[in-house]
Amino acid sequence: MAKLEGNVLLYNVTLLACLGFLLIGFDNGLMGGLVNGRSFDTTFNLDTSTASGANIVALIVAIYEVGCFFGAIVTAFIGETLGRRRSIFVGTVIMIIGALLQATSYYRSQLIVARIVSGFGMGFINSTVPVLMAEFAPKATRGIFVCAQLSTLNLGIAVVYWIDYAFGTIKSGPSYAWRVPVILQCIFLVLMLIIIAIIPETPRWLVAHNRPDEALEVLRRLNRKKMDDQMIVDIHAGIINAVVVESAAGTGTWKDLLKNDDIQSLRRLLIACSIQAFQQLGGINALIYYSNTIFSQSLKFSPNLSALMSGFLNTWFFIASFIPWFLIDRVGRRPLLLSMVSLMSAVMVVQTGLIYNVQNKTSIAKAAGAGAAAMLFIFEGAFTIGFQAVVWVYPSEVLPLKIRQRGSSISTASNWIMNFLIVYITPPAIQNIGYKTYIIFAVINAVFVPIVYFFYPETKGLALEDVDRLFAKHGGDAERRLSAFANEHHGVEIANGGDIEKPVKYAT
Repeated sequence: MAKLEGNVLLYNVTLLACLGFLLIGFDNGLMGGLVNGRSFDTTFNLDTSTASGANIVALIVAIYEVGCFFGAIVTAFIGETLGRRRSIFVGTVIMIIGALLQATSYYRSQLIVARIVSGFGMGFINSTVPVLMAEFAPKATRGIFVCAQLSTLNLGIAVVYWIDYAFGTIKSGPSYAWRVPVILQCIFLVLMLIIIAIIPETPRWLVAHNRPDEALEVLRRLNRKKMDDQMIVDIHAGIINAVVVESAAGTGTWKDLLKNDDIQSLRRLLIACSIQAFQQLGGINALIYYSNTIFSQSLKFSPNLSALMSGFLNTWFFIASFIPWFLIDRVGRRPLLLSMVSLMSAVMVVQTGLIYNVQNKTSIAKAAGAGAAAMLFIFEGAFTIGFQAVVWVYPSEVLPLKIRQRGSSISTASNWIMNFLIVYITPPAIQNIGYKTYIIFAVINAVFVPIVYFFYPETKGLALEDVDRLFAKHGGDAERRLSAFANEHHGVEIANGGDIEKPVKYAT
Protein backbone atom coordinates (compact mmCIF):
# COMPACT_ATOMS: atom_id res chain seq x y z
CA MET A 1 0.00 0.00 0.00
CA ALA A 2 1.41 3.39 -1.05
CA LYS A 3 2.32 5.82 1.73
CA LEU A 4 0.32 9.02 2.02
CA GLU A 5 2.13 12.15 0.83
CA GLY A 6 1.65 15.90 0.50
CA ASN A 7 -1.80 17.34 1.06
CA VAL A 8 -3.36 13.88 1.14
CA LEU A 9 -1.31 13.12 4.25
CA LEU A 10 -2.06 16.51 5.80
CA TYR A 11 -5.80 16.17 5.14
CA ASN A 12 -5.91 12.70 6.69
CA VAL A 13 -4.18 14.01 9.80
CA THR A 14 -6.69 16.88 9.84
CA LEU A 15 -9.59 14.45 9.47
CA LEU A 16 -8.31 12.39 12.39
CA ALA A 17 -8.02 15.49 14.57
CA CYS A 18 -11.46 16.69 13.47
CA LEU A 19 -13.04 13.34 14.29
CA GLY A 20 -11.45 13.49 17.73
CA PHE A 21 -13.05 16.88 18.31
CA LEU A 22 -16.36 15.78 16.78
CA LEU A 23 -16.50 13.09 19.45
CA ILE A 24 -15.95 15.72 22.16
CA GLY A 25 -18.96 17.59 20.84
CA PHE A 26 -21.00 14.42 20.37
CA ASP A 27 -20.46 13.33 23.97
CA ASN A 28 -20.90 16.86 25.32
CA GLY A 29 -24.30 17.17 23.66
CA LEU A 30 -25.40 13.55 24.03
CA MET A 31 -26.67 13.57 27.60
CA GLY A 32 -28.09 17.07 27.34
CA GLY A 33 -30.65 15.76 24.87
CA LEU A 34 -31.29 12.46 26.70
CA VAL A 35 -31.93 13.67 30.24
CA ASN A 36 -35.57 14.70 30.68
CA GLY A 37 -36.40 12.27 27.87
CA ARG A 38 -39.13 9.73 28.61
CA SER A 39 -37.20 6.60 27.60
CA PHE A 40 -33.98 7.57 29.42
CA ASP A 41 -35.72 8.66 32.63
CA THR A 42 -37.89 5.52 32.63
CA THR A 43 -34.93 3.17 32.16
CA PHE A 44 -33.05 4.66 35.11
CA ASN A 45 -36.07 5.69 37.20
CA LEU A 46 -35.19 9.40 37.22
CA ASP A 47 -37.40 12.29 38.31
CA THR A 48 -35.60 15.49 37.34
CA SER A 49 -38.24 17.70 38.99
CA THR A 50 -36.96 16.75 42.47
CA ALA A 51 -33.73 17.80 44.17
CA SER A 52 -32.50 14.20 44.42
CA GLY A 53 -33.35 13.60 40.77
CA ALA A 54 -31.45 16.72 39.71
CA ASN A 55 -28.42 15.58 41.71
CA ILE A 56 -28.45 12.10 40.13
CA VAL A 57 -28.71 13.59 36.64
CA ALA A 58 -25.82 15.93 37.44
CA LEU A 59 -23.74 12.95 38.59
CA ILE A 60 -24.55 10.83 35.53
CA VAL A 61 -23.71 13.67 33.16
CA ALA A 62 -20.69 15.08 34.99
CA ILE A 63 -18.98 11.79 35.88
CA TYR A 64 -17.86 11.56 32.25
CA GLU A 65 -15.58 14.55 32.92
CA VAL A 66 -13.98 12.69 35.84
CA GLY A 67 -13.05 9.90 33.43
CA CYS A 68 -11.68 12.47 30.99
CA PHE A 69 -9.63 14.06 33.76
CA PHE A 70 -7.97 10.80 34.79
CA GLY A 71 -7.45 9.83 31.15
CA ALA A 72 -5.63 13.11 30.58
CA ILE A 73 -3.53 12.62 33.73
CA VAL A 74 -2.49 9.11 32.68
CA THR A 75 -1.62 10.46 29.22
CA ALA A 76 0.61 13.04 30.90
CA PHE A 77 2.67 10.17 32.34
CA ILE A 78 2.76 7.75 29.40
CA GLY A 79 1.68 9.77 26.35
CA GLU A 80 5.16 11.03 25.50
CA THR A 81 6.49 7.47 25.56
CA LEU A 82 3.59 6.09 23.52
CA GLY A 83 3.73 8.85 20.92
CA ARG A 84 0.89 10.79 19.32
CA ARG A 85 -0.52 7.97 17.15
CA ARG A 86 -0.49 5.24 19.78
CA SER A 87 -1.98 7.54 22.45
CA ILE A 88 -4.92 8.30 20.17
CA PHE A 89 -5.24 4.60 19.30
CA VAL A 90 -5.44 3.61 22.99
CA GLY A 91 -8.05 6.29 23.67
CA THR A 92 -10.14 5.26 20.68
CA VAL A 93 -10.26 1.59 21.71
CA ILE A 94 -11.22 2.53 25.29
CA MET A 95 -13.98 4.83 24.00
CA ILE A 96 -15.45 2.03 21.88
CA ILE A 97 -15.61 -0.16 25.01
CA GLY A 98 -17.20 2.71 26.95
CA ALA A 99 -19.82 3.34 24.26
CA LEU A 100 -20.79 -0.34 24.21
CA LEU A 101 -21.10 -0.40 28.00
CA GLN A 102 -23.26 2.75 28.00
CA ALA A 103 -25.57 1.49 25.26
CA THR A 104 -26.17 -1.78 27.14
CA SER A 105 -26.77 -0.20 30.56
CA TYR A 106 -29.88 -1.03 32.61
CA TYR A 107 -28.82 0.34 35.99
CA ARG A 108 -27.52 3.73 37.13
CA SER A 109 -24.34 2.21 38.53
CA GLN A 110 -23.55 0.50 35.21
CA LEU A 111 -24.17 3.71 33.29
CA ILE A 112 -21.95 5.72 35.65
CA VAL A 113 -19.08 3.24 35.32
CA ALA A 114 -19.53 3.14 31.53
CA ARG A 115 -19.34 6.92 31.31
CA ILE A 116 -16.15 6.94 33.36
CA VAL A 117 -14.62 4.39 30.98
CA SER A 118 -15.68 6.37 27.91
CA GLY A 119 -14.36 9.58 29.46
CA PHE A 120 -11.03 7.90 30.26
CA GLY A 121 -10.58 7.13 26.56
CA MET A 122 -11.56 10.68 25.62
CA GLY A 123 -8.87 11.97 27.99
CA PHE A 124 -6.24 10.21 25.85
CA ILE A 125 -7.72 11.52 22.59
CA ASN A 126 -8.42 15.04 23.76
CA SER A 127 -4.90 15.46 25.22
CA THR A 128 -3.19 14.32 22.05
CA VAL A 129 -5.06 15.36 18.89
CA PRO A 130 -4.33 19.10 19.36
CA VAL A 131 -0.62 18.28 19.66
CA LEU A 132 -0.72 15.99 16.62
CA MET A 133 -2.41 18.69 14.54
CA ALA A 134 -0.14 21.48 15.77
CA GLU A 135 2.96 19.44 14.89
CA PHE A 136 1.77 18.69 11.36
CA ALA A 137 0.00 21.92 10.35
CA PRO A 138 1.74 24.76 8.41
CA LYS A 139 2.37 27.65 10.77
CA ALA A 140 0.78 30.28 8.51
CA THR A 141 -2.57 28.50 8.57
CA ARG A 142 -2.30 26.58 11.86
CA GLY A 143 -5.18 28.54 13.34
CA ILE A 144 -7.48 27.58 10.44
CA PHE A 145 -6.74 23.90 10.97
CA VAL A 146 -7.68 24.28 14.62
CA CYS A 147 -10.84 26.15 13.62
CA ALA A 148 -11.75 23.18 11.43
CA GLN A 149 -11.45 20.93 14.47
CA LEU A 150 -13.68 23.21 16.51
CA SER A 151 -16.28 23.41 13.75
CA THR A 152 -16.51 19.63 13.78
CA LEU A 153 -16.77 19.71 17.58
CA ASN A 154 -19.74 22.05 17.27
CA LEU A 155 -21.12 19.94 14.44
CA GLY A 156 -21.01 16.95 16.79
CA ILE A 157 -23.00 18.89 19.40
CA ALA A 158 -25.62 20.01 16.86
CA VAL A 159 -25.95 16.59 15.21
CA VAL A 160 -26.38 14.68 18.46
CA TYR A 161 -28.97 17.18 19.73
CA TRP A 162 -31.09 16.64 16.62
CA ILE A 163 -30.58 12.88 16.87
CA ASP A 164 -31.73 13.01 20.49
CA TYR A 165 -34.68 15.17 19.51
CA ALA A 166 -35.73 12.81 16.71
CA PHE A 167 -35.59 9.73 18.94
CA GLY A 168 -37.21 11.65 21.79
CA THR A 169 -40.38 12.15 19.71
CA ILE A 170 -41.06 8.40 19.85
CA LYS A 171 -44.16 8.42 22.06
CA SER A 172 -43.99 4.90 23.44
CA GLY A 173 -40.54 5.61 24.88
CA PRO A 174 -38.69 2.34 24.18
CA SER A 175 -35.13 2.16 25.51
CA TYR A 176 -33.60 2.13 22.02
CA ALA A 177 -34.66 5.78 21.80
CA TRP A 178 -31.61 6.59 23.91
CA ARG A 179 -29.43 3.52 23.24
CA VAL A 180 -29.13 4.16 19.48
CA PRO A 181 -27.82 7.75 19.89
CA VAL A 182 -25.21 6.47 22.35
CA ILE A 183 -23.89 3.70 20.09
CA LEU A 184 -23.74 5.86 16.94
CA GLN A 185 -20.44 7.39 18.08
CA CYS A 186 -18.74 4.08 17.25
CA ILE A 187 -19.01 4.98 13.55
CA PHE A 188 -16.56 7.85 14.08
CA LEU A 189 -14.34 5.81 16.39
CA VAL A 190 -13.88 3.00 13.85
CA LEU A 191 -13.02 5.57 11.16
CA MET A 192 -10.36 7.00 13.49
CA LEU A 193 -8.77 3.56 13.87
CA ILE A 194 -8.50 3.28 10.08
CA ILE A 195 -6.79 6.68 9.74
CA ILE A 196 -4.37 5.96 12.61
CA ALA A 197 -3.21 2.89 10.70
CA ILE A 198 -2.19 4.89 7.60
CA ILE A 199 -0.54 8.06 8.97
CA PRO A 200 3.01 8.39 10.40
CA GLU A 201 4.18 9.73 13.74
CA THR A 202 4.86 13.48 13.92
CA PRO A 203 8.37 14.67 12.91
CA ARG A 204 8.81 16.53 16.18
CA TRP A 205 8.10 13.48 18.32
CA LEU A 206 10.49 11.39 16.20
CA VAL A 207 13.30 13.94 16.61
CA ALA A 208 12.67 14.24 20.35
CA HIS A 209 13.04 10.43 20.63
CA ASN A 210 16.31 10.15 18.73
CA ARG A 211 14.80 9.10 15.41
CA PRO A 212 15.87 12.04 13.20
CA ASP A 213 16.15 10.00 9.98
CA GLU A 214 12.52 8.90 10.28
CA ALA A 215 11.52 12.50 11.02
CA LEU A 216 13.24 13.68 7.84
CA GLU A 217 11.46 11.01 5.83
CA VAL A 218 8.07 12.13 7.22
CA LEU A 219 8.89 15.78 6.43
CA ARG A 220 9.74 14.79 2.86
CA ARG A 221 6.44 12.95 2.55
CA LEU A 222 4.52 15.87 4.03
CA ASN A 223 6.15 18.46 1.74
CA ARG A 224 6.41 16.38 -1.44
CA LYS A 225 6.14 18.65 -4.51
CA LYS A 226 5.76 21.70 -2.25
CA MET A 227 9.44 22.69 -1.87
CA ASP A 228 12.93 21.56 -2.74
CA ASP A 229 14.87 19.14 -0.58
CA GLN A 230 17.19 21.77 0.90
CA MET A 231 14.23 23.63 2.38
CA ILE A 232 12.98 20.41 3.93
CA VAL A 233 16.44 19.75 5.37
CA ASP A 234 16.41 23.28 6.87
CA ILE A 235 13.04 22.60 8.52
CA HIS A 236 14.45 19.35 9.89
CA ALA A 237 17.49 21.21 11.23
CA GLY A 238 15.21 23.74 12.93
CA ILE A 239 13.33 20.99 14.76
CA ILE A 240 16.59 19.35 15.86
CA ASN A 241 17.87 22.69 17.12
CA ALA A 242 14.70 23.28 19.14
CA VAL A 243 15.10 19.87 20.77
CA VAL A 244 18.75 20.62 21.59
CA VAL A 245 17.90 24.02 23.07
CA GLU A 246 15.08 22.65 25.20
CA SER A 247 17.22 19.74 26.39
CA ALA A 248 19.95 22.18 27.39
CA ALA A 249 17.38 24.24 29.28
CA GLY A 250 16.50 21.17 31.32
CA THR A 251 12.91 20.63 30.19
CA GLY A 252 11.38 17.23 29.77
CA THR A 253 11.17 15.95 33.36
CA TRP A 254 8.41 16.51 35.90
CA LYS A 255 10.79 18.35 38.22
CA ASP A 256 12.04 20.72 35.53
CA LEU A 257 8.46 21.27 34.33
CA LEU A 258 7.84 23.21 37.53
CA LYS A 259 10.95 25.40 37.20
CA ASN A 260 11.04 28.72 35.38
CA ASP A 261 14.10 27.88 33.28
CA ASP A 262 15.63 29.78 30.35
CA ILE A 263 12.57 29.12 28.19
CA GLN A 264 10.08 29.70 31.05
CA SER A 265 8.55 26.23 31.07
CA LEU A 266 6.54 26.85 34.26
CA ARG A 267 5.04 30.09 32.97
CA ARG A 268 4.09 28.39 29.72
CA LEU A 269 2.47 25.49 31.59
CA LEU A 270 0.47 27.91 33.74
CA ILE A 271 -0.74 29.78 30.66
CA ALA A 272 -1.83 26.52 29.00
CA CYS A 273 -3.65 25.32 32.12
CA SER A 274 -5.32 28.64 32.88
CA ILE A 275 -6.78 29.14 29.41
CA GLN A 276 -8.22 25.61 29.49
CA ALA A 277 -9.66 26.08 32.97
CA PHE A 278 -11.23 29.44 32.17
CA GLN A 279 -12.88 27.96 29.09
CA GLN A 280 -15.06 25.88 31.39
CA LEU A 281 -15.44 28.32 34.28
CA GLY A 282 -16.92 30.84 31.86
CA GLY A 283 -20.06 28.72 31.67
CA ILE A 284 -20.15 27.45 28.10
CA ASN A 285 -20.75 23.79 28.96
CA ALA A 286 -23.48 24.71 31.40
CA LEU A 287 -25.30 25.91 28.28
CA ILE A 288 -24.31 22.99 26.05
CA TYR A 289 -25.07 20.19 28.53
CA TYR A 290 -28.18 21.76 30.02
CA SER A 291 -29.62 24.02 27.34
CA ASN A 292 -32.82 21.96 27.45
CA THR A 293 -32.97 22.37 31.23
CA ILE A 294 -32.22 26.11 31.00
CA PHE A 295 -34.96 26.70 28.43
CA SER A 296 -37.52 24.71 30.45
CA GLN A 297 -36.62 25.73 34.04
CA SER A 298 -35.01 29.15 33.72
CA LEU A 299 -37.04 30.44 30.78
CA LYS A 300 -40.23 28.42 31.42
CA PHE A 301 -40.56 27.10 27.85
CA SER A 302 -42.65 24.01 27.12
CA PRO A 303 -40.79 20.65 26.88
CA ASN A 304 -41.12 20.44 23.08
CA LEU A 305 -40.15 24.09 22.56
CA SER A 306 -37.19 23.65 24.91
CA ALA A 307 -35.94 20.67 22.90
CA LEU A 308 -36.38 22.58 19.63
CA MET A 309 -34.62 25.67 20.98
CA SER A 310 -31.72 23.51 22.21
CA GLY A 311 -31.35 22.11 18.70
CA PHE A 312 -31.44 25.58 17.14
CA LEU A 313 -28.98 26.94 19.72
CA ASN A 314 -26.41 24.25 19.02
CA THR A 315 -26.93 24.49 15.25
CA TRP A 316 -26.09 28.19 15.59
CA PHE A 317 -23.04 27.19 17.65
CA PHE A 318 -21.84 25.15 14.66
CA ILE A 319 -22.57 27.90 12.11
CA ALA A 320 -20.82 30.57 14.20
CA SER A 321 -17.71 28.39 14.46
CA PHE A 322 -16.87 29.22 10.83
CA ILE A 323 -16.39 32.92 11.66
CA PRO A 324 -12.99 32.50 13.40
CA TRP A 325 -11.70 30.65 10.30
CA PHE A 326 -11.27 34.10 8.76
CA LEU A 327 -10.06 35.87 11.89
CA ILE A 328 -7.70 33.77 14.00
CA ASP A 329 -4.66 33.97 11.70
CA ARG A 330 -5.41 37.58 10.66
CA VAL A 331 -6.56 39.29 13.85
CA GLY A 332 -4.55 37.12 16.23
CA ARG A 333 -5.23 35.26 19.46
CA ARG A 334 -5.16 38.09 22.00
CA PRO A 335 -7.61 40.50 20.30
CA LEU A 336 -10.17 37.73 19.83
CA LEU A 337 -9.87 36.59 23.43
CA LEU A 338 -10.03 40.09 24.94
CA SER A 339 -13.01 41.30 22.90
CA MET A 340 -15.18 38.20 23.04
CA VAL A 341 -14.59 37.34 26.71
CA SER A 342 -15.59 40.91 27.57
CA LEU A 343 -18.77 40.43 25.54
CA MET A 344 -19.46 37.10 27.27
CA SER A 345 -19.24 38.80 30.66
CA ALA A 346 -21.60 41.58 29.56
CA VAL A 347 -24.09 39.05 28.19
CA MET A 348 -24.19 37.22 31.52
CA VAL A 349 -24.87 40.50 33.34
CA VAL A 350 -27.84 41.18 31.05
CA GLN A 351 -28.94 37.53 31.36
CA THR A 352 -29.11 37.85 35.13
CA GLY A 353 -31.61 40.69 34.91
CA LEU A 354 -33.72 39.02 32.24
CA ILE A 355 -34.04 35.69 34.09
CA TYR A 356 -34.83 37.57 37.30
CA ASN A 357 -37.91 38.95 35.55
CA VAL A 358 -38.87 35.53 34.17
CA GLN A 359 -38.58 33.76 37.51
CA ASN A 360 -40.42 36.48 39.40
CA LYS A 361 -43.19 36.64 36.76
CA THR A 362 -43.01 40.41 36.36
CA SER A 363 -45.05 42.31 33.80
CA ILE A 364 -42.22 41.93 31.24
CA ALA A 365 -41.58 38.25 31.97
CA LYS A 366 -42.59 37.04 28.50
CA ALA A 367 -40.42 39.60 26.70
CA ALA A 368 -37.59 38.93 29.15
CA GLY A 369 -37.80 35.21 28.35
CA ALA A 370 -37.39 35.92 24.64
CA GLY A 371 -34.49 38.25 25.41
CA ALA A 372 -32.84 35.67 27.65
CA ALA A 373 -33.07 33.09 24.84
CA ALA A 374 -31.39 35.58 22.50
CA MET A 375 -28.62 36.13 25.07
CA LEU A 376 -27.81 32.42 24.97
CA PHE A 377 -27.31 32.65 21.20
CA ILE A 378 -25.07 35.73 21.60
CA PHE A 379 -23.04 34.06 24.36
CA GLU A 380 -22.39 30.90 22.34
CA GLY A 381 -21.50 32.98 19.27
CA ALA A 382 -19.02 35.09 21.24
CA PHE A 383 -17.49 32.00 22.79
CA THR A 384 -16.88 30.18 19.53
CA ILE A 385 -15.58 33.30 17.75
CA GLY A 386 -13.16 34.50 20.41
CA PHE A 387 -12.45 31.66 22.76
CA GLN A 388 -13.12 28.20 21.43
CA ALA A 389 -10.58 28.05 18.61
CA VAL A 390 -7.89 29.89 20.57
CA VAL A 391 -8.21 27.69 23.64
CA TRP A 392 -7.24 24.56 21.69
CA VAL A 393 -4.45 26.00 19.53
CA TYR A 394 -2.82 28.15 22.19
CA PRO A 395 -1.56 25.48 24.65
CA SER A 396 0.08 23.48 21.85
CA GLU A 397 1.71 26.69 20.60
CA VAL A 398 3.09 27.96 23.91
CA LEU A 399 4.30 24.65 25.39
CA PRO A 400 7.95 23.64 24.71
CA LEU A 401 8.41 20.59 22.48
CA LYS A 402 9.98 18.37 25.15
CA ILE A 403 7.00 18.85 27.49
CA ARG A 404 4.33 19.44 24.86
CA GLN A 405 2.61 16.09 25.43
CA ARG A 406 2.86 16.31 29.22
CA GLY A 407 1.85 19.95 29.29
CA SER A 408 -1.03 19.40 26.88
CA SER A 409 -2.27 16.51 29.01
CA ILE A 410 -2.10 18.54 32.22
CA SER A 411 -3.83 21.54 30.65
CA THR A 412 -6.50 19.25 29.22
CA ALA A 413 -6.94 17.69 32.66
CA SER A 414 -7.55 21.17 34.10
CA ASN A 415 -10.17 21.67 31.40
CA TRP A 416 -11.99 18.45 32.30
CA ILE A 417 -11.93 18.91 36.07
CA MET A 418 -13.38 22.41 35.71
CA ASN A 419 -15.86 21.00 33.21
CA PHE A 420 -16.92 18.46 35.86
CA LEU A 421 -17.33 21.24 38.42
CA ILE A 422 -19.55 23.36 36.17
CA VAL A 423 -21.61 20.48 34.80
CA TYR A 424 -22.14 19.02 38.28
CA ILE A 425 -23.21 22.26 40.00
CA THR A 426 -25.39 23.70 37.21
CA PRO A 427 -28.65 21.75 37.80
CA PRO A 428 -28.65 22.32 41.59
CA ALA A 429 -27.63 25.95 41.08
CA ILE A 430 -30.48 26.62 38.65
CA GLN A 431 -32.91 24.91 41.01
CA ASN A 432 -31.66 26.58 44.23
CA ILE A 433 -30.37 30.07 43.34
CA GLY A 434 -31.98 30.59 39.94
CA TYR A 435 -30.94 33.81 38.19
CA LYS A 436 -27.99 34.31 40.57
CA THR A 437 -26.22 31.44 38.77
CA TYR A 438 -25.52 33.79 35.87
CA ILE A 439 -23.88 36.38 38.16
CA ILE A 440 -21.15 33.80 38.90
CA PHE A 441 -20.40 33.37 35.20
CA ALA A 442 -20.42 37.13 34.61
CA VAL A 443 -17.79 37.71 37.31
CA ILE A 444 -15.55 34.84 36.19
CA ASN A 445 -15.47 36.07 32.60
CA ALA A 446 -14.72 39.62 33.74
CA VAL A 447 -11.78 38.41 35.87
CA PHE A 448 -10.28 36.59 32.90
CA VAL A 449 -9.90 39.77 30.78
CA PRO A 450 -6.96 41.40 32.67
CA ILE A 451 -5.22 38.01 32.97
CA VAL A 452 -5.21 37.68 29.17
CA TYR A 453 -4.09 41.27 28.73
CA PHE A 454 -1.09 41.10 31.08
CA PHE A 455 0.12 37.51 30.77
CA TYR A 456 -0.78 36.03 27.37
CA PRO A 457 1.62 36.81 24.50
CA GLU A 458 0.58 36.80 20.85
CA THR A 459 1.62 33.67 18.92
CA LYS A 460 0.02 34.44 15.55
CA GLY A 461 2.32 33.59 12.64
CA LEU A 462 5.10 32.04 14.72
CA ALA A 463 6.49 28.59 13.98
CA LEU A 464 6.45 26.32 17.02
CA GLU A 465 10.25 26.47 17.20
CA ASP A 466 10.12 30.29 17.23
CA VAL A 467 7.82 30.38 20.27
CA ASP A 468 10.83 29.26 22.34
CA ARG A 469 12.51 32.52 21.35
CA LEU A 470 9.40 34.45 22.33
CA PHE A 471 9.72 33.09 25.87
CA ALA A 472 13.53 32.87 26.07
CA LYS A 473 14.88 34.99 28.91
CA HIS A 474 16.98 37.90 27.73
CA GLY A 475 20.66 36.94 27.78
CA GLY A 476 19.90 33.34 28.73
CA ASP A 477 21.54 30.27 27.24
CA ALA A 478 18.39 29.39 25.31
CA GLU A 479 18.32 32.81 23.66
CA ARG A 480 22.00 32.60 22.70
CA ARG A 481 21.53 29.16 21.13
CA LEU A 482 18.49 30.30 19.16
CA SER A 483 20.27 33.47 18.02
CA ALA A 484 23.27 31.46 16.85
CA PHE A 485 21.02 29.14 14.90
CA ALA A 486 19.10 32.03 13.34
CA ASN A 487 22.39 33.67 12.26
CA GLU A 488 23.67 30.39 10.85
CA HIS A 489 20.57 30.15 8.67
CA HIS A 490 20.69 33.85 7.73
CA GLY A 491 17.69 34.82 9.85
CA VAL A 492 15.27 32.63 7.96
CA GLU A 493 12.27 31.64 10.04
CA ILE A 494 11.81 27.87 10.02
CA ALA A 495 8.22 27.08 9.24
CA ASN A 496 6.15 24.67 11.25
CA GLY A 497 4.54 22.62 8.54
CA GLY A 498 6.68 23.41 5.64
CA ASP A 499 6.71 26.98 4.29
CA ILE A 500 9.83 29.16 4.33
CA GLU A 501 9.20 32.84 4.78
CA LYS A 502 11.22 36.04 4.79
CA PRO A 503 13.62 36.88 7.62
CA VAL A 504 11.80 38.10 10.68
CA LYS A 505 12.63 40.07 13.76
CA TYR A 506 12.04 37.81 16.76
CA ALA A 507 10.28 39.05 19.89
CA THR A 508 11.87 38.22 23.24
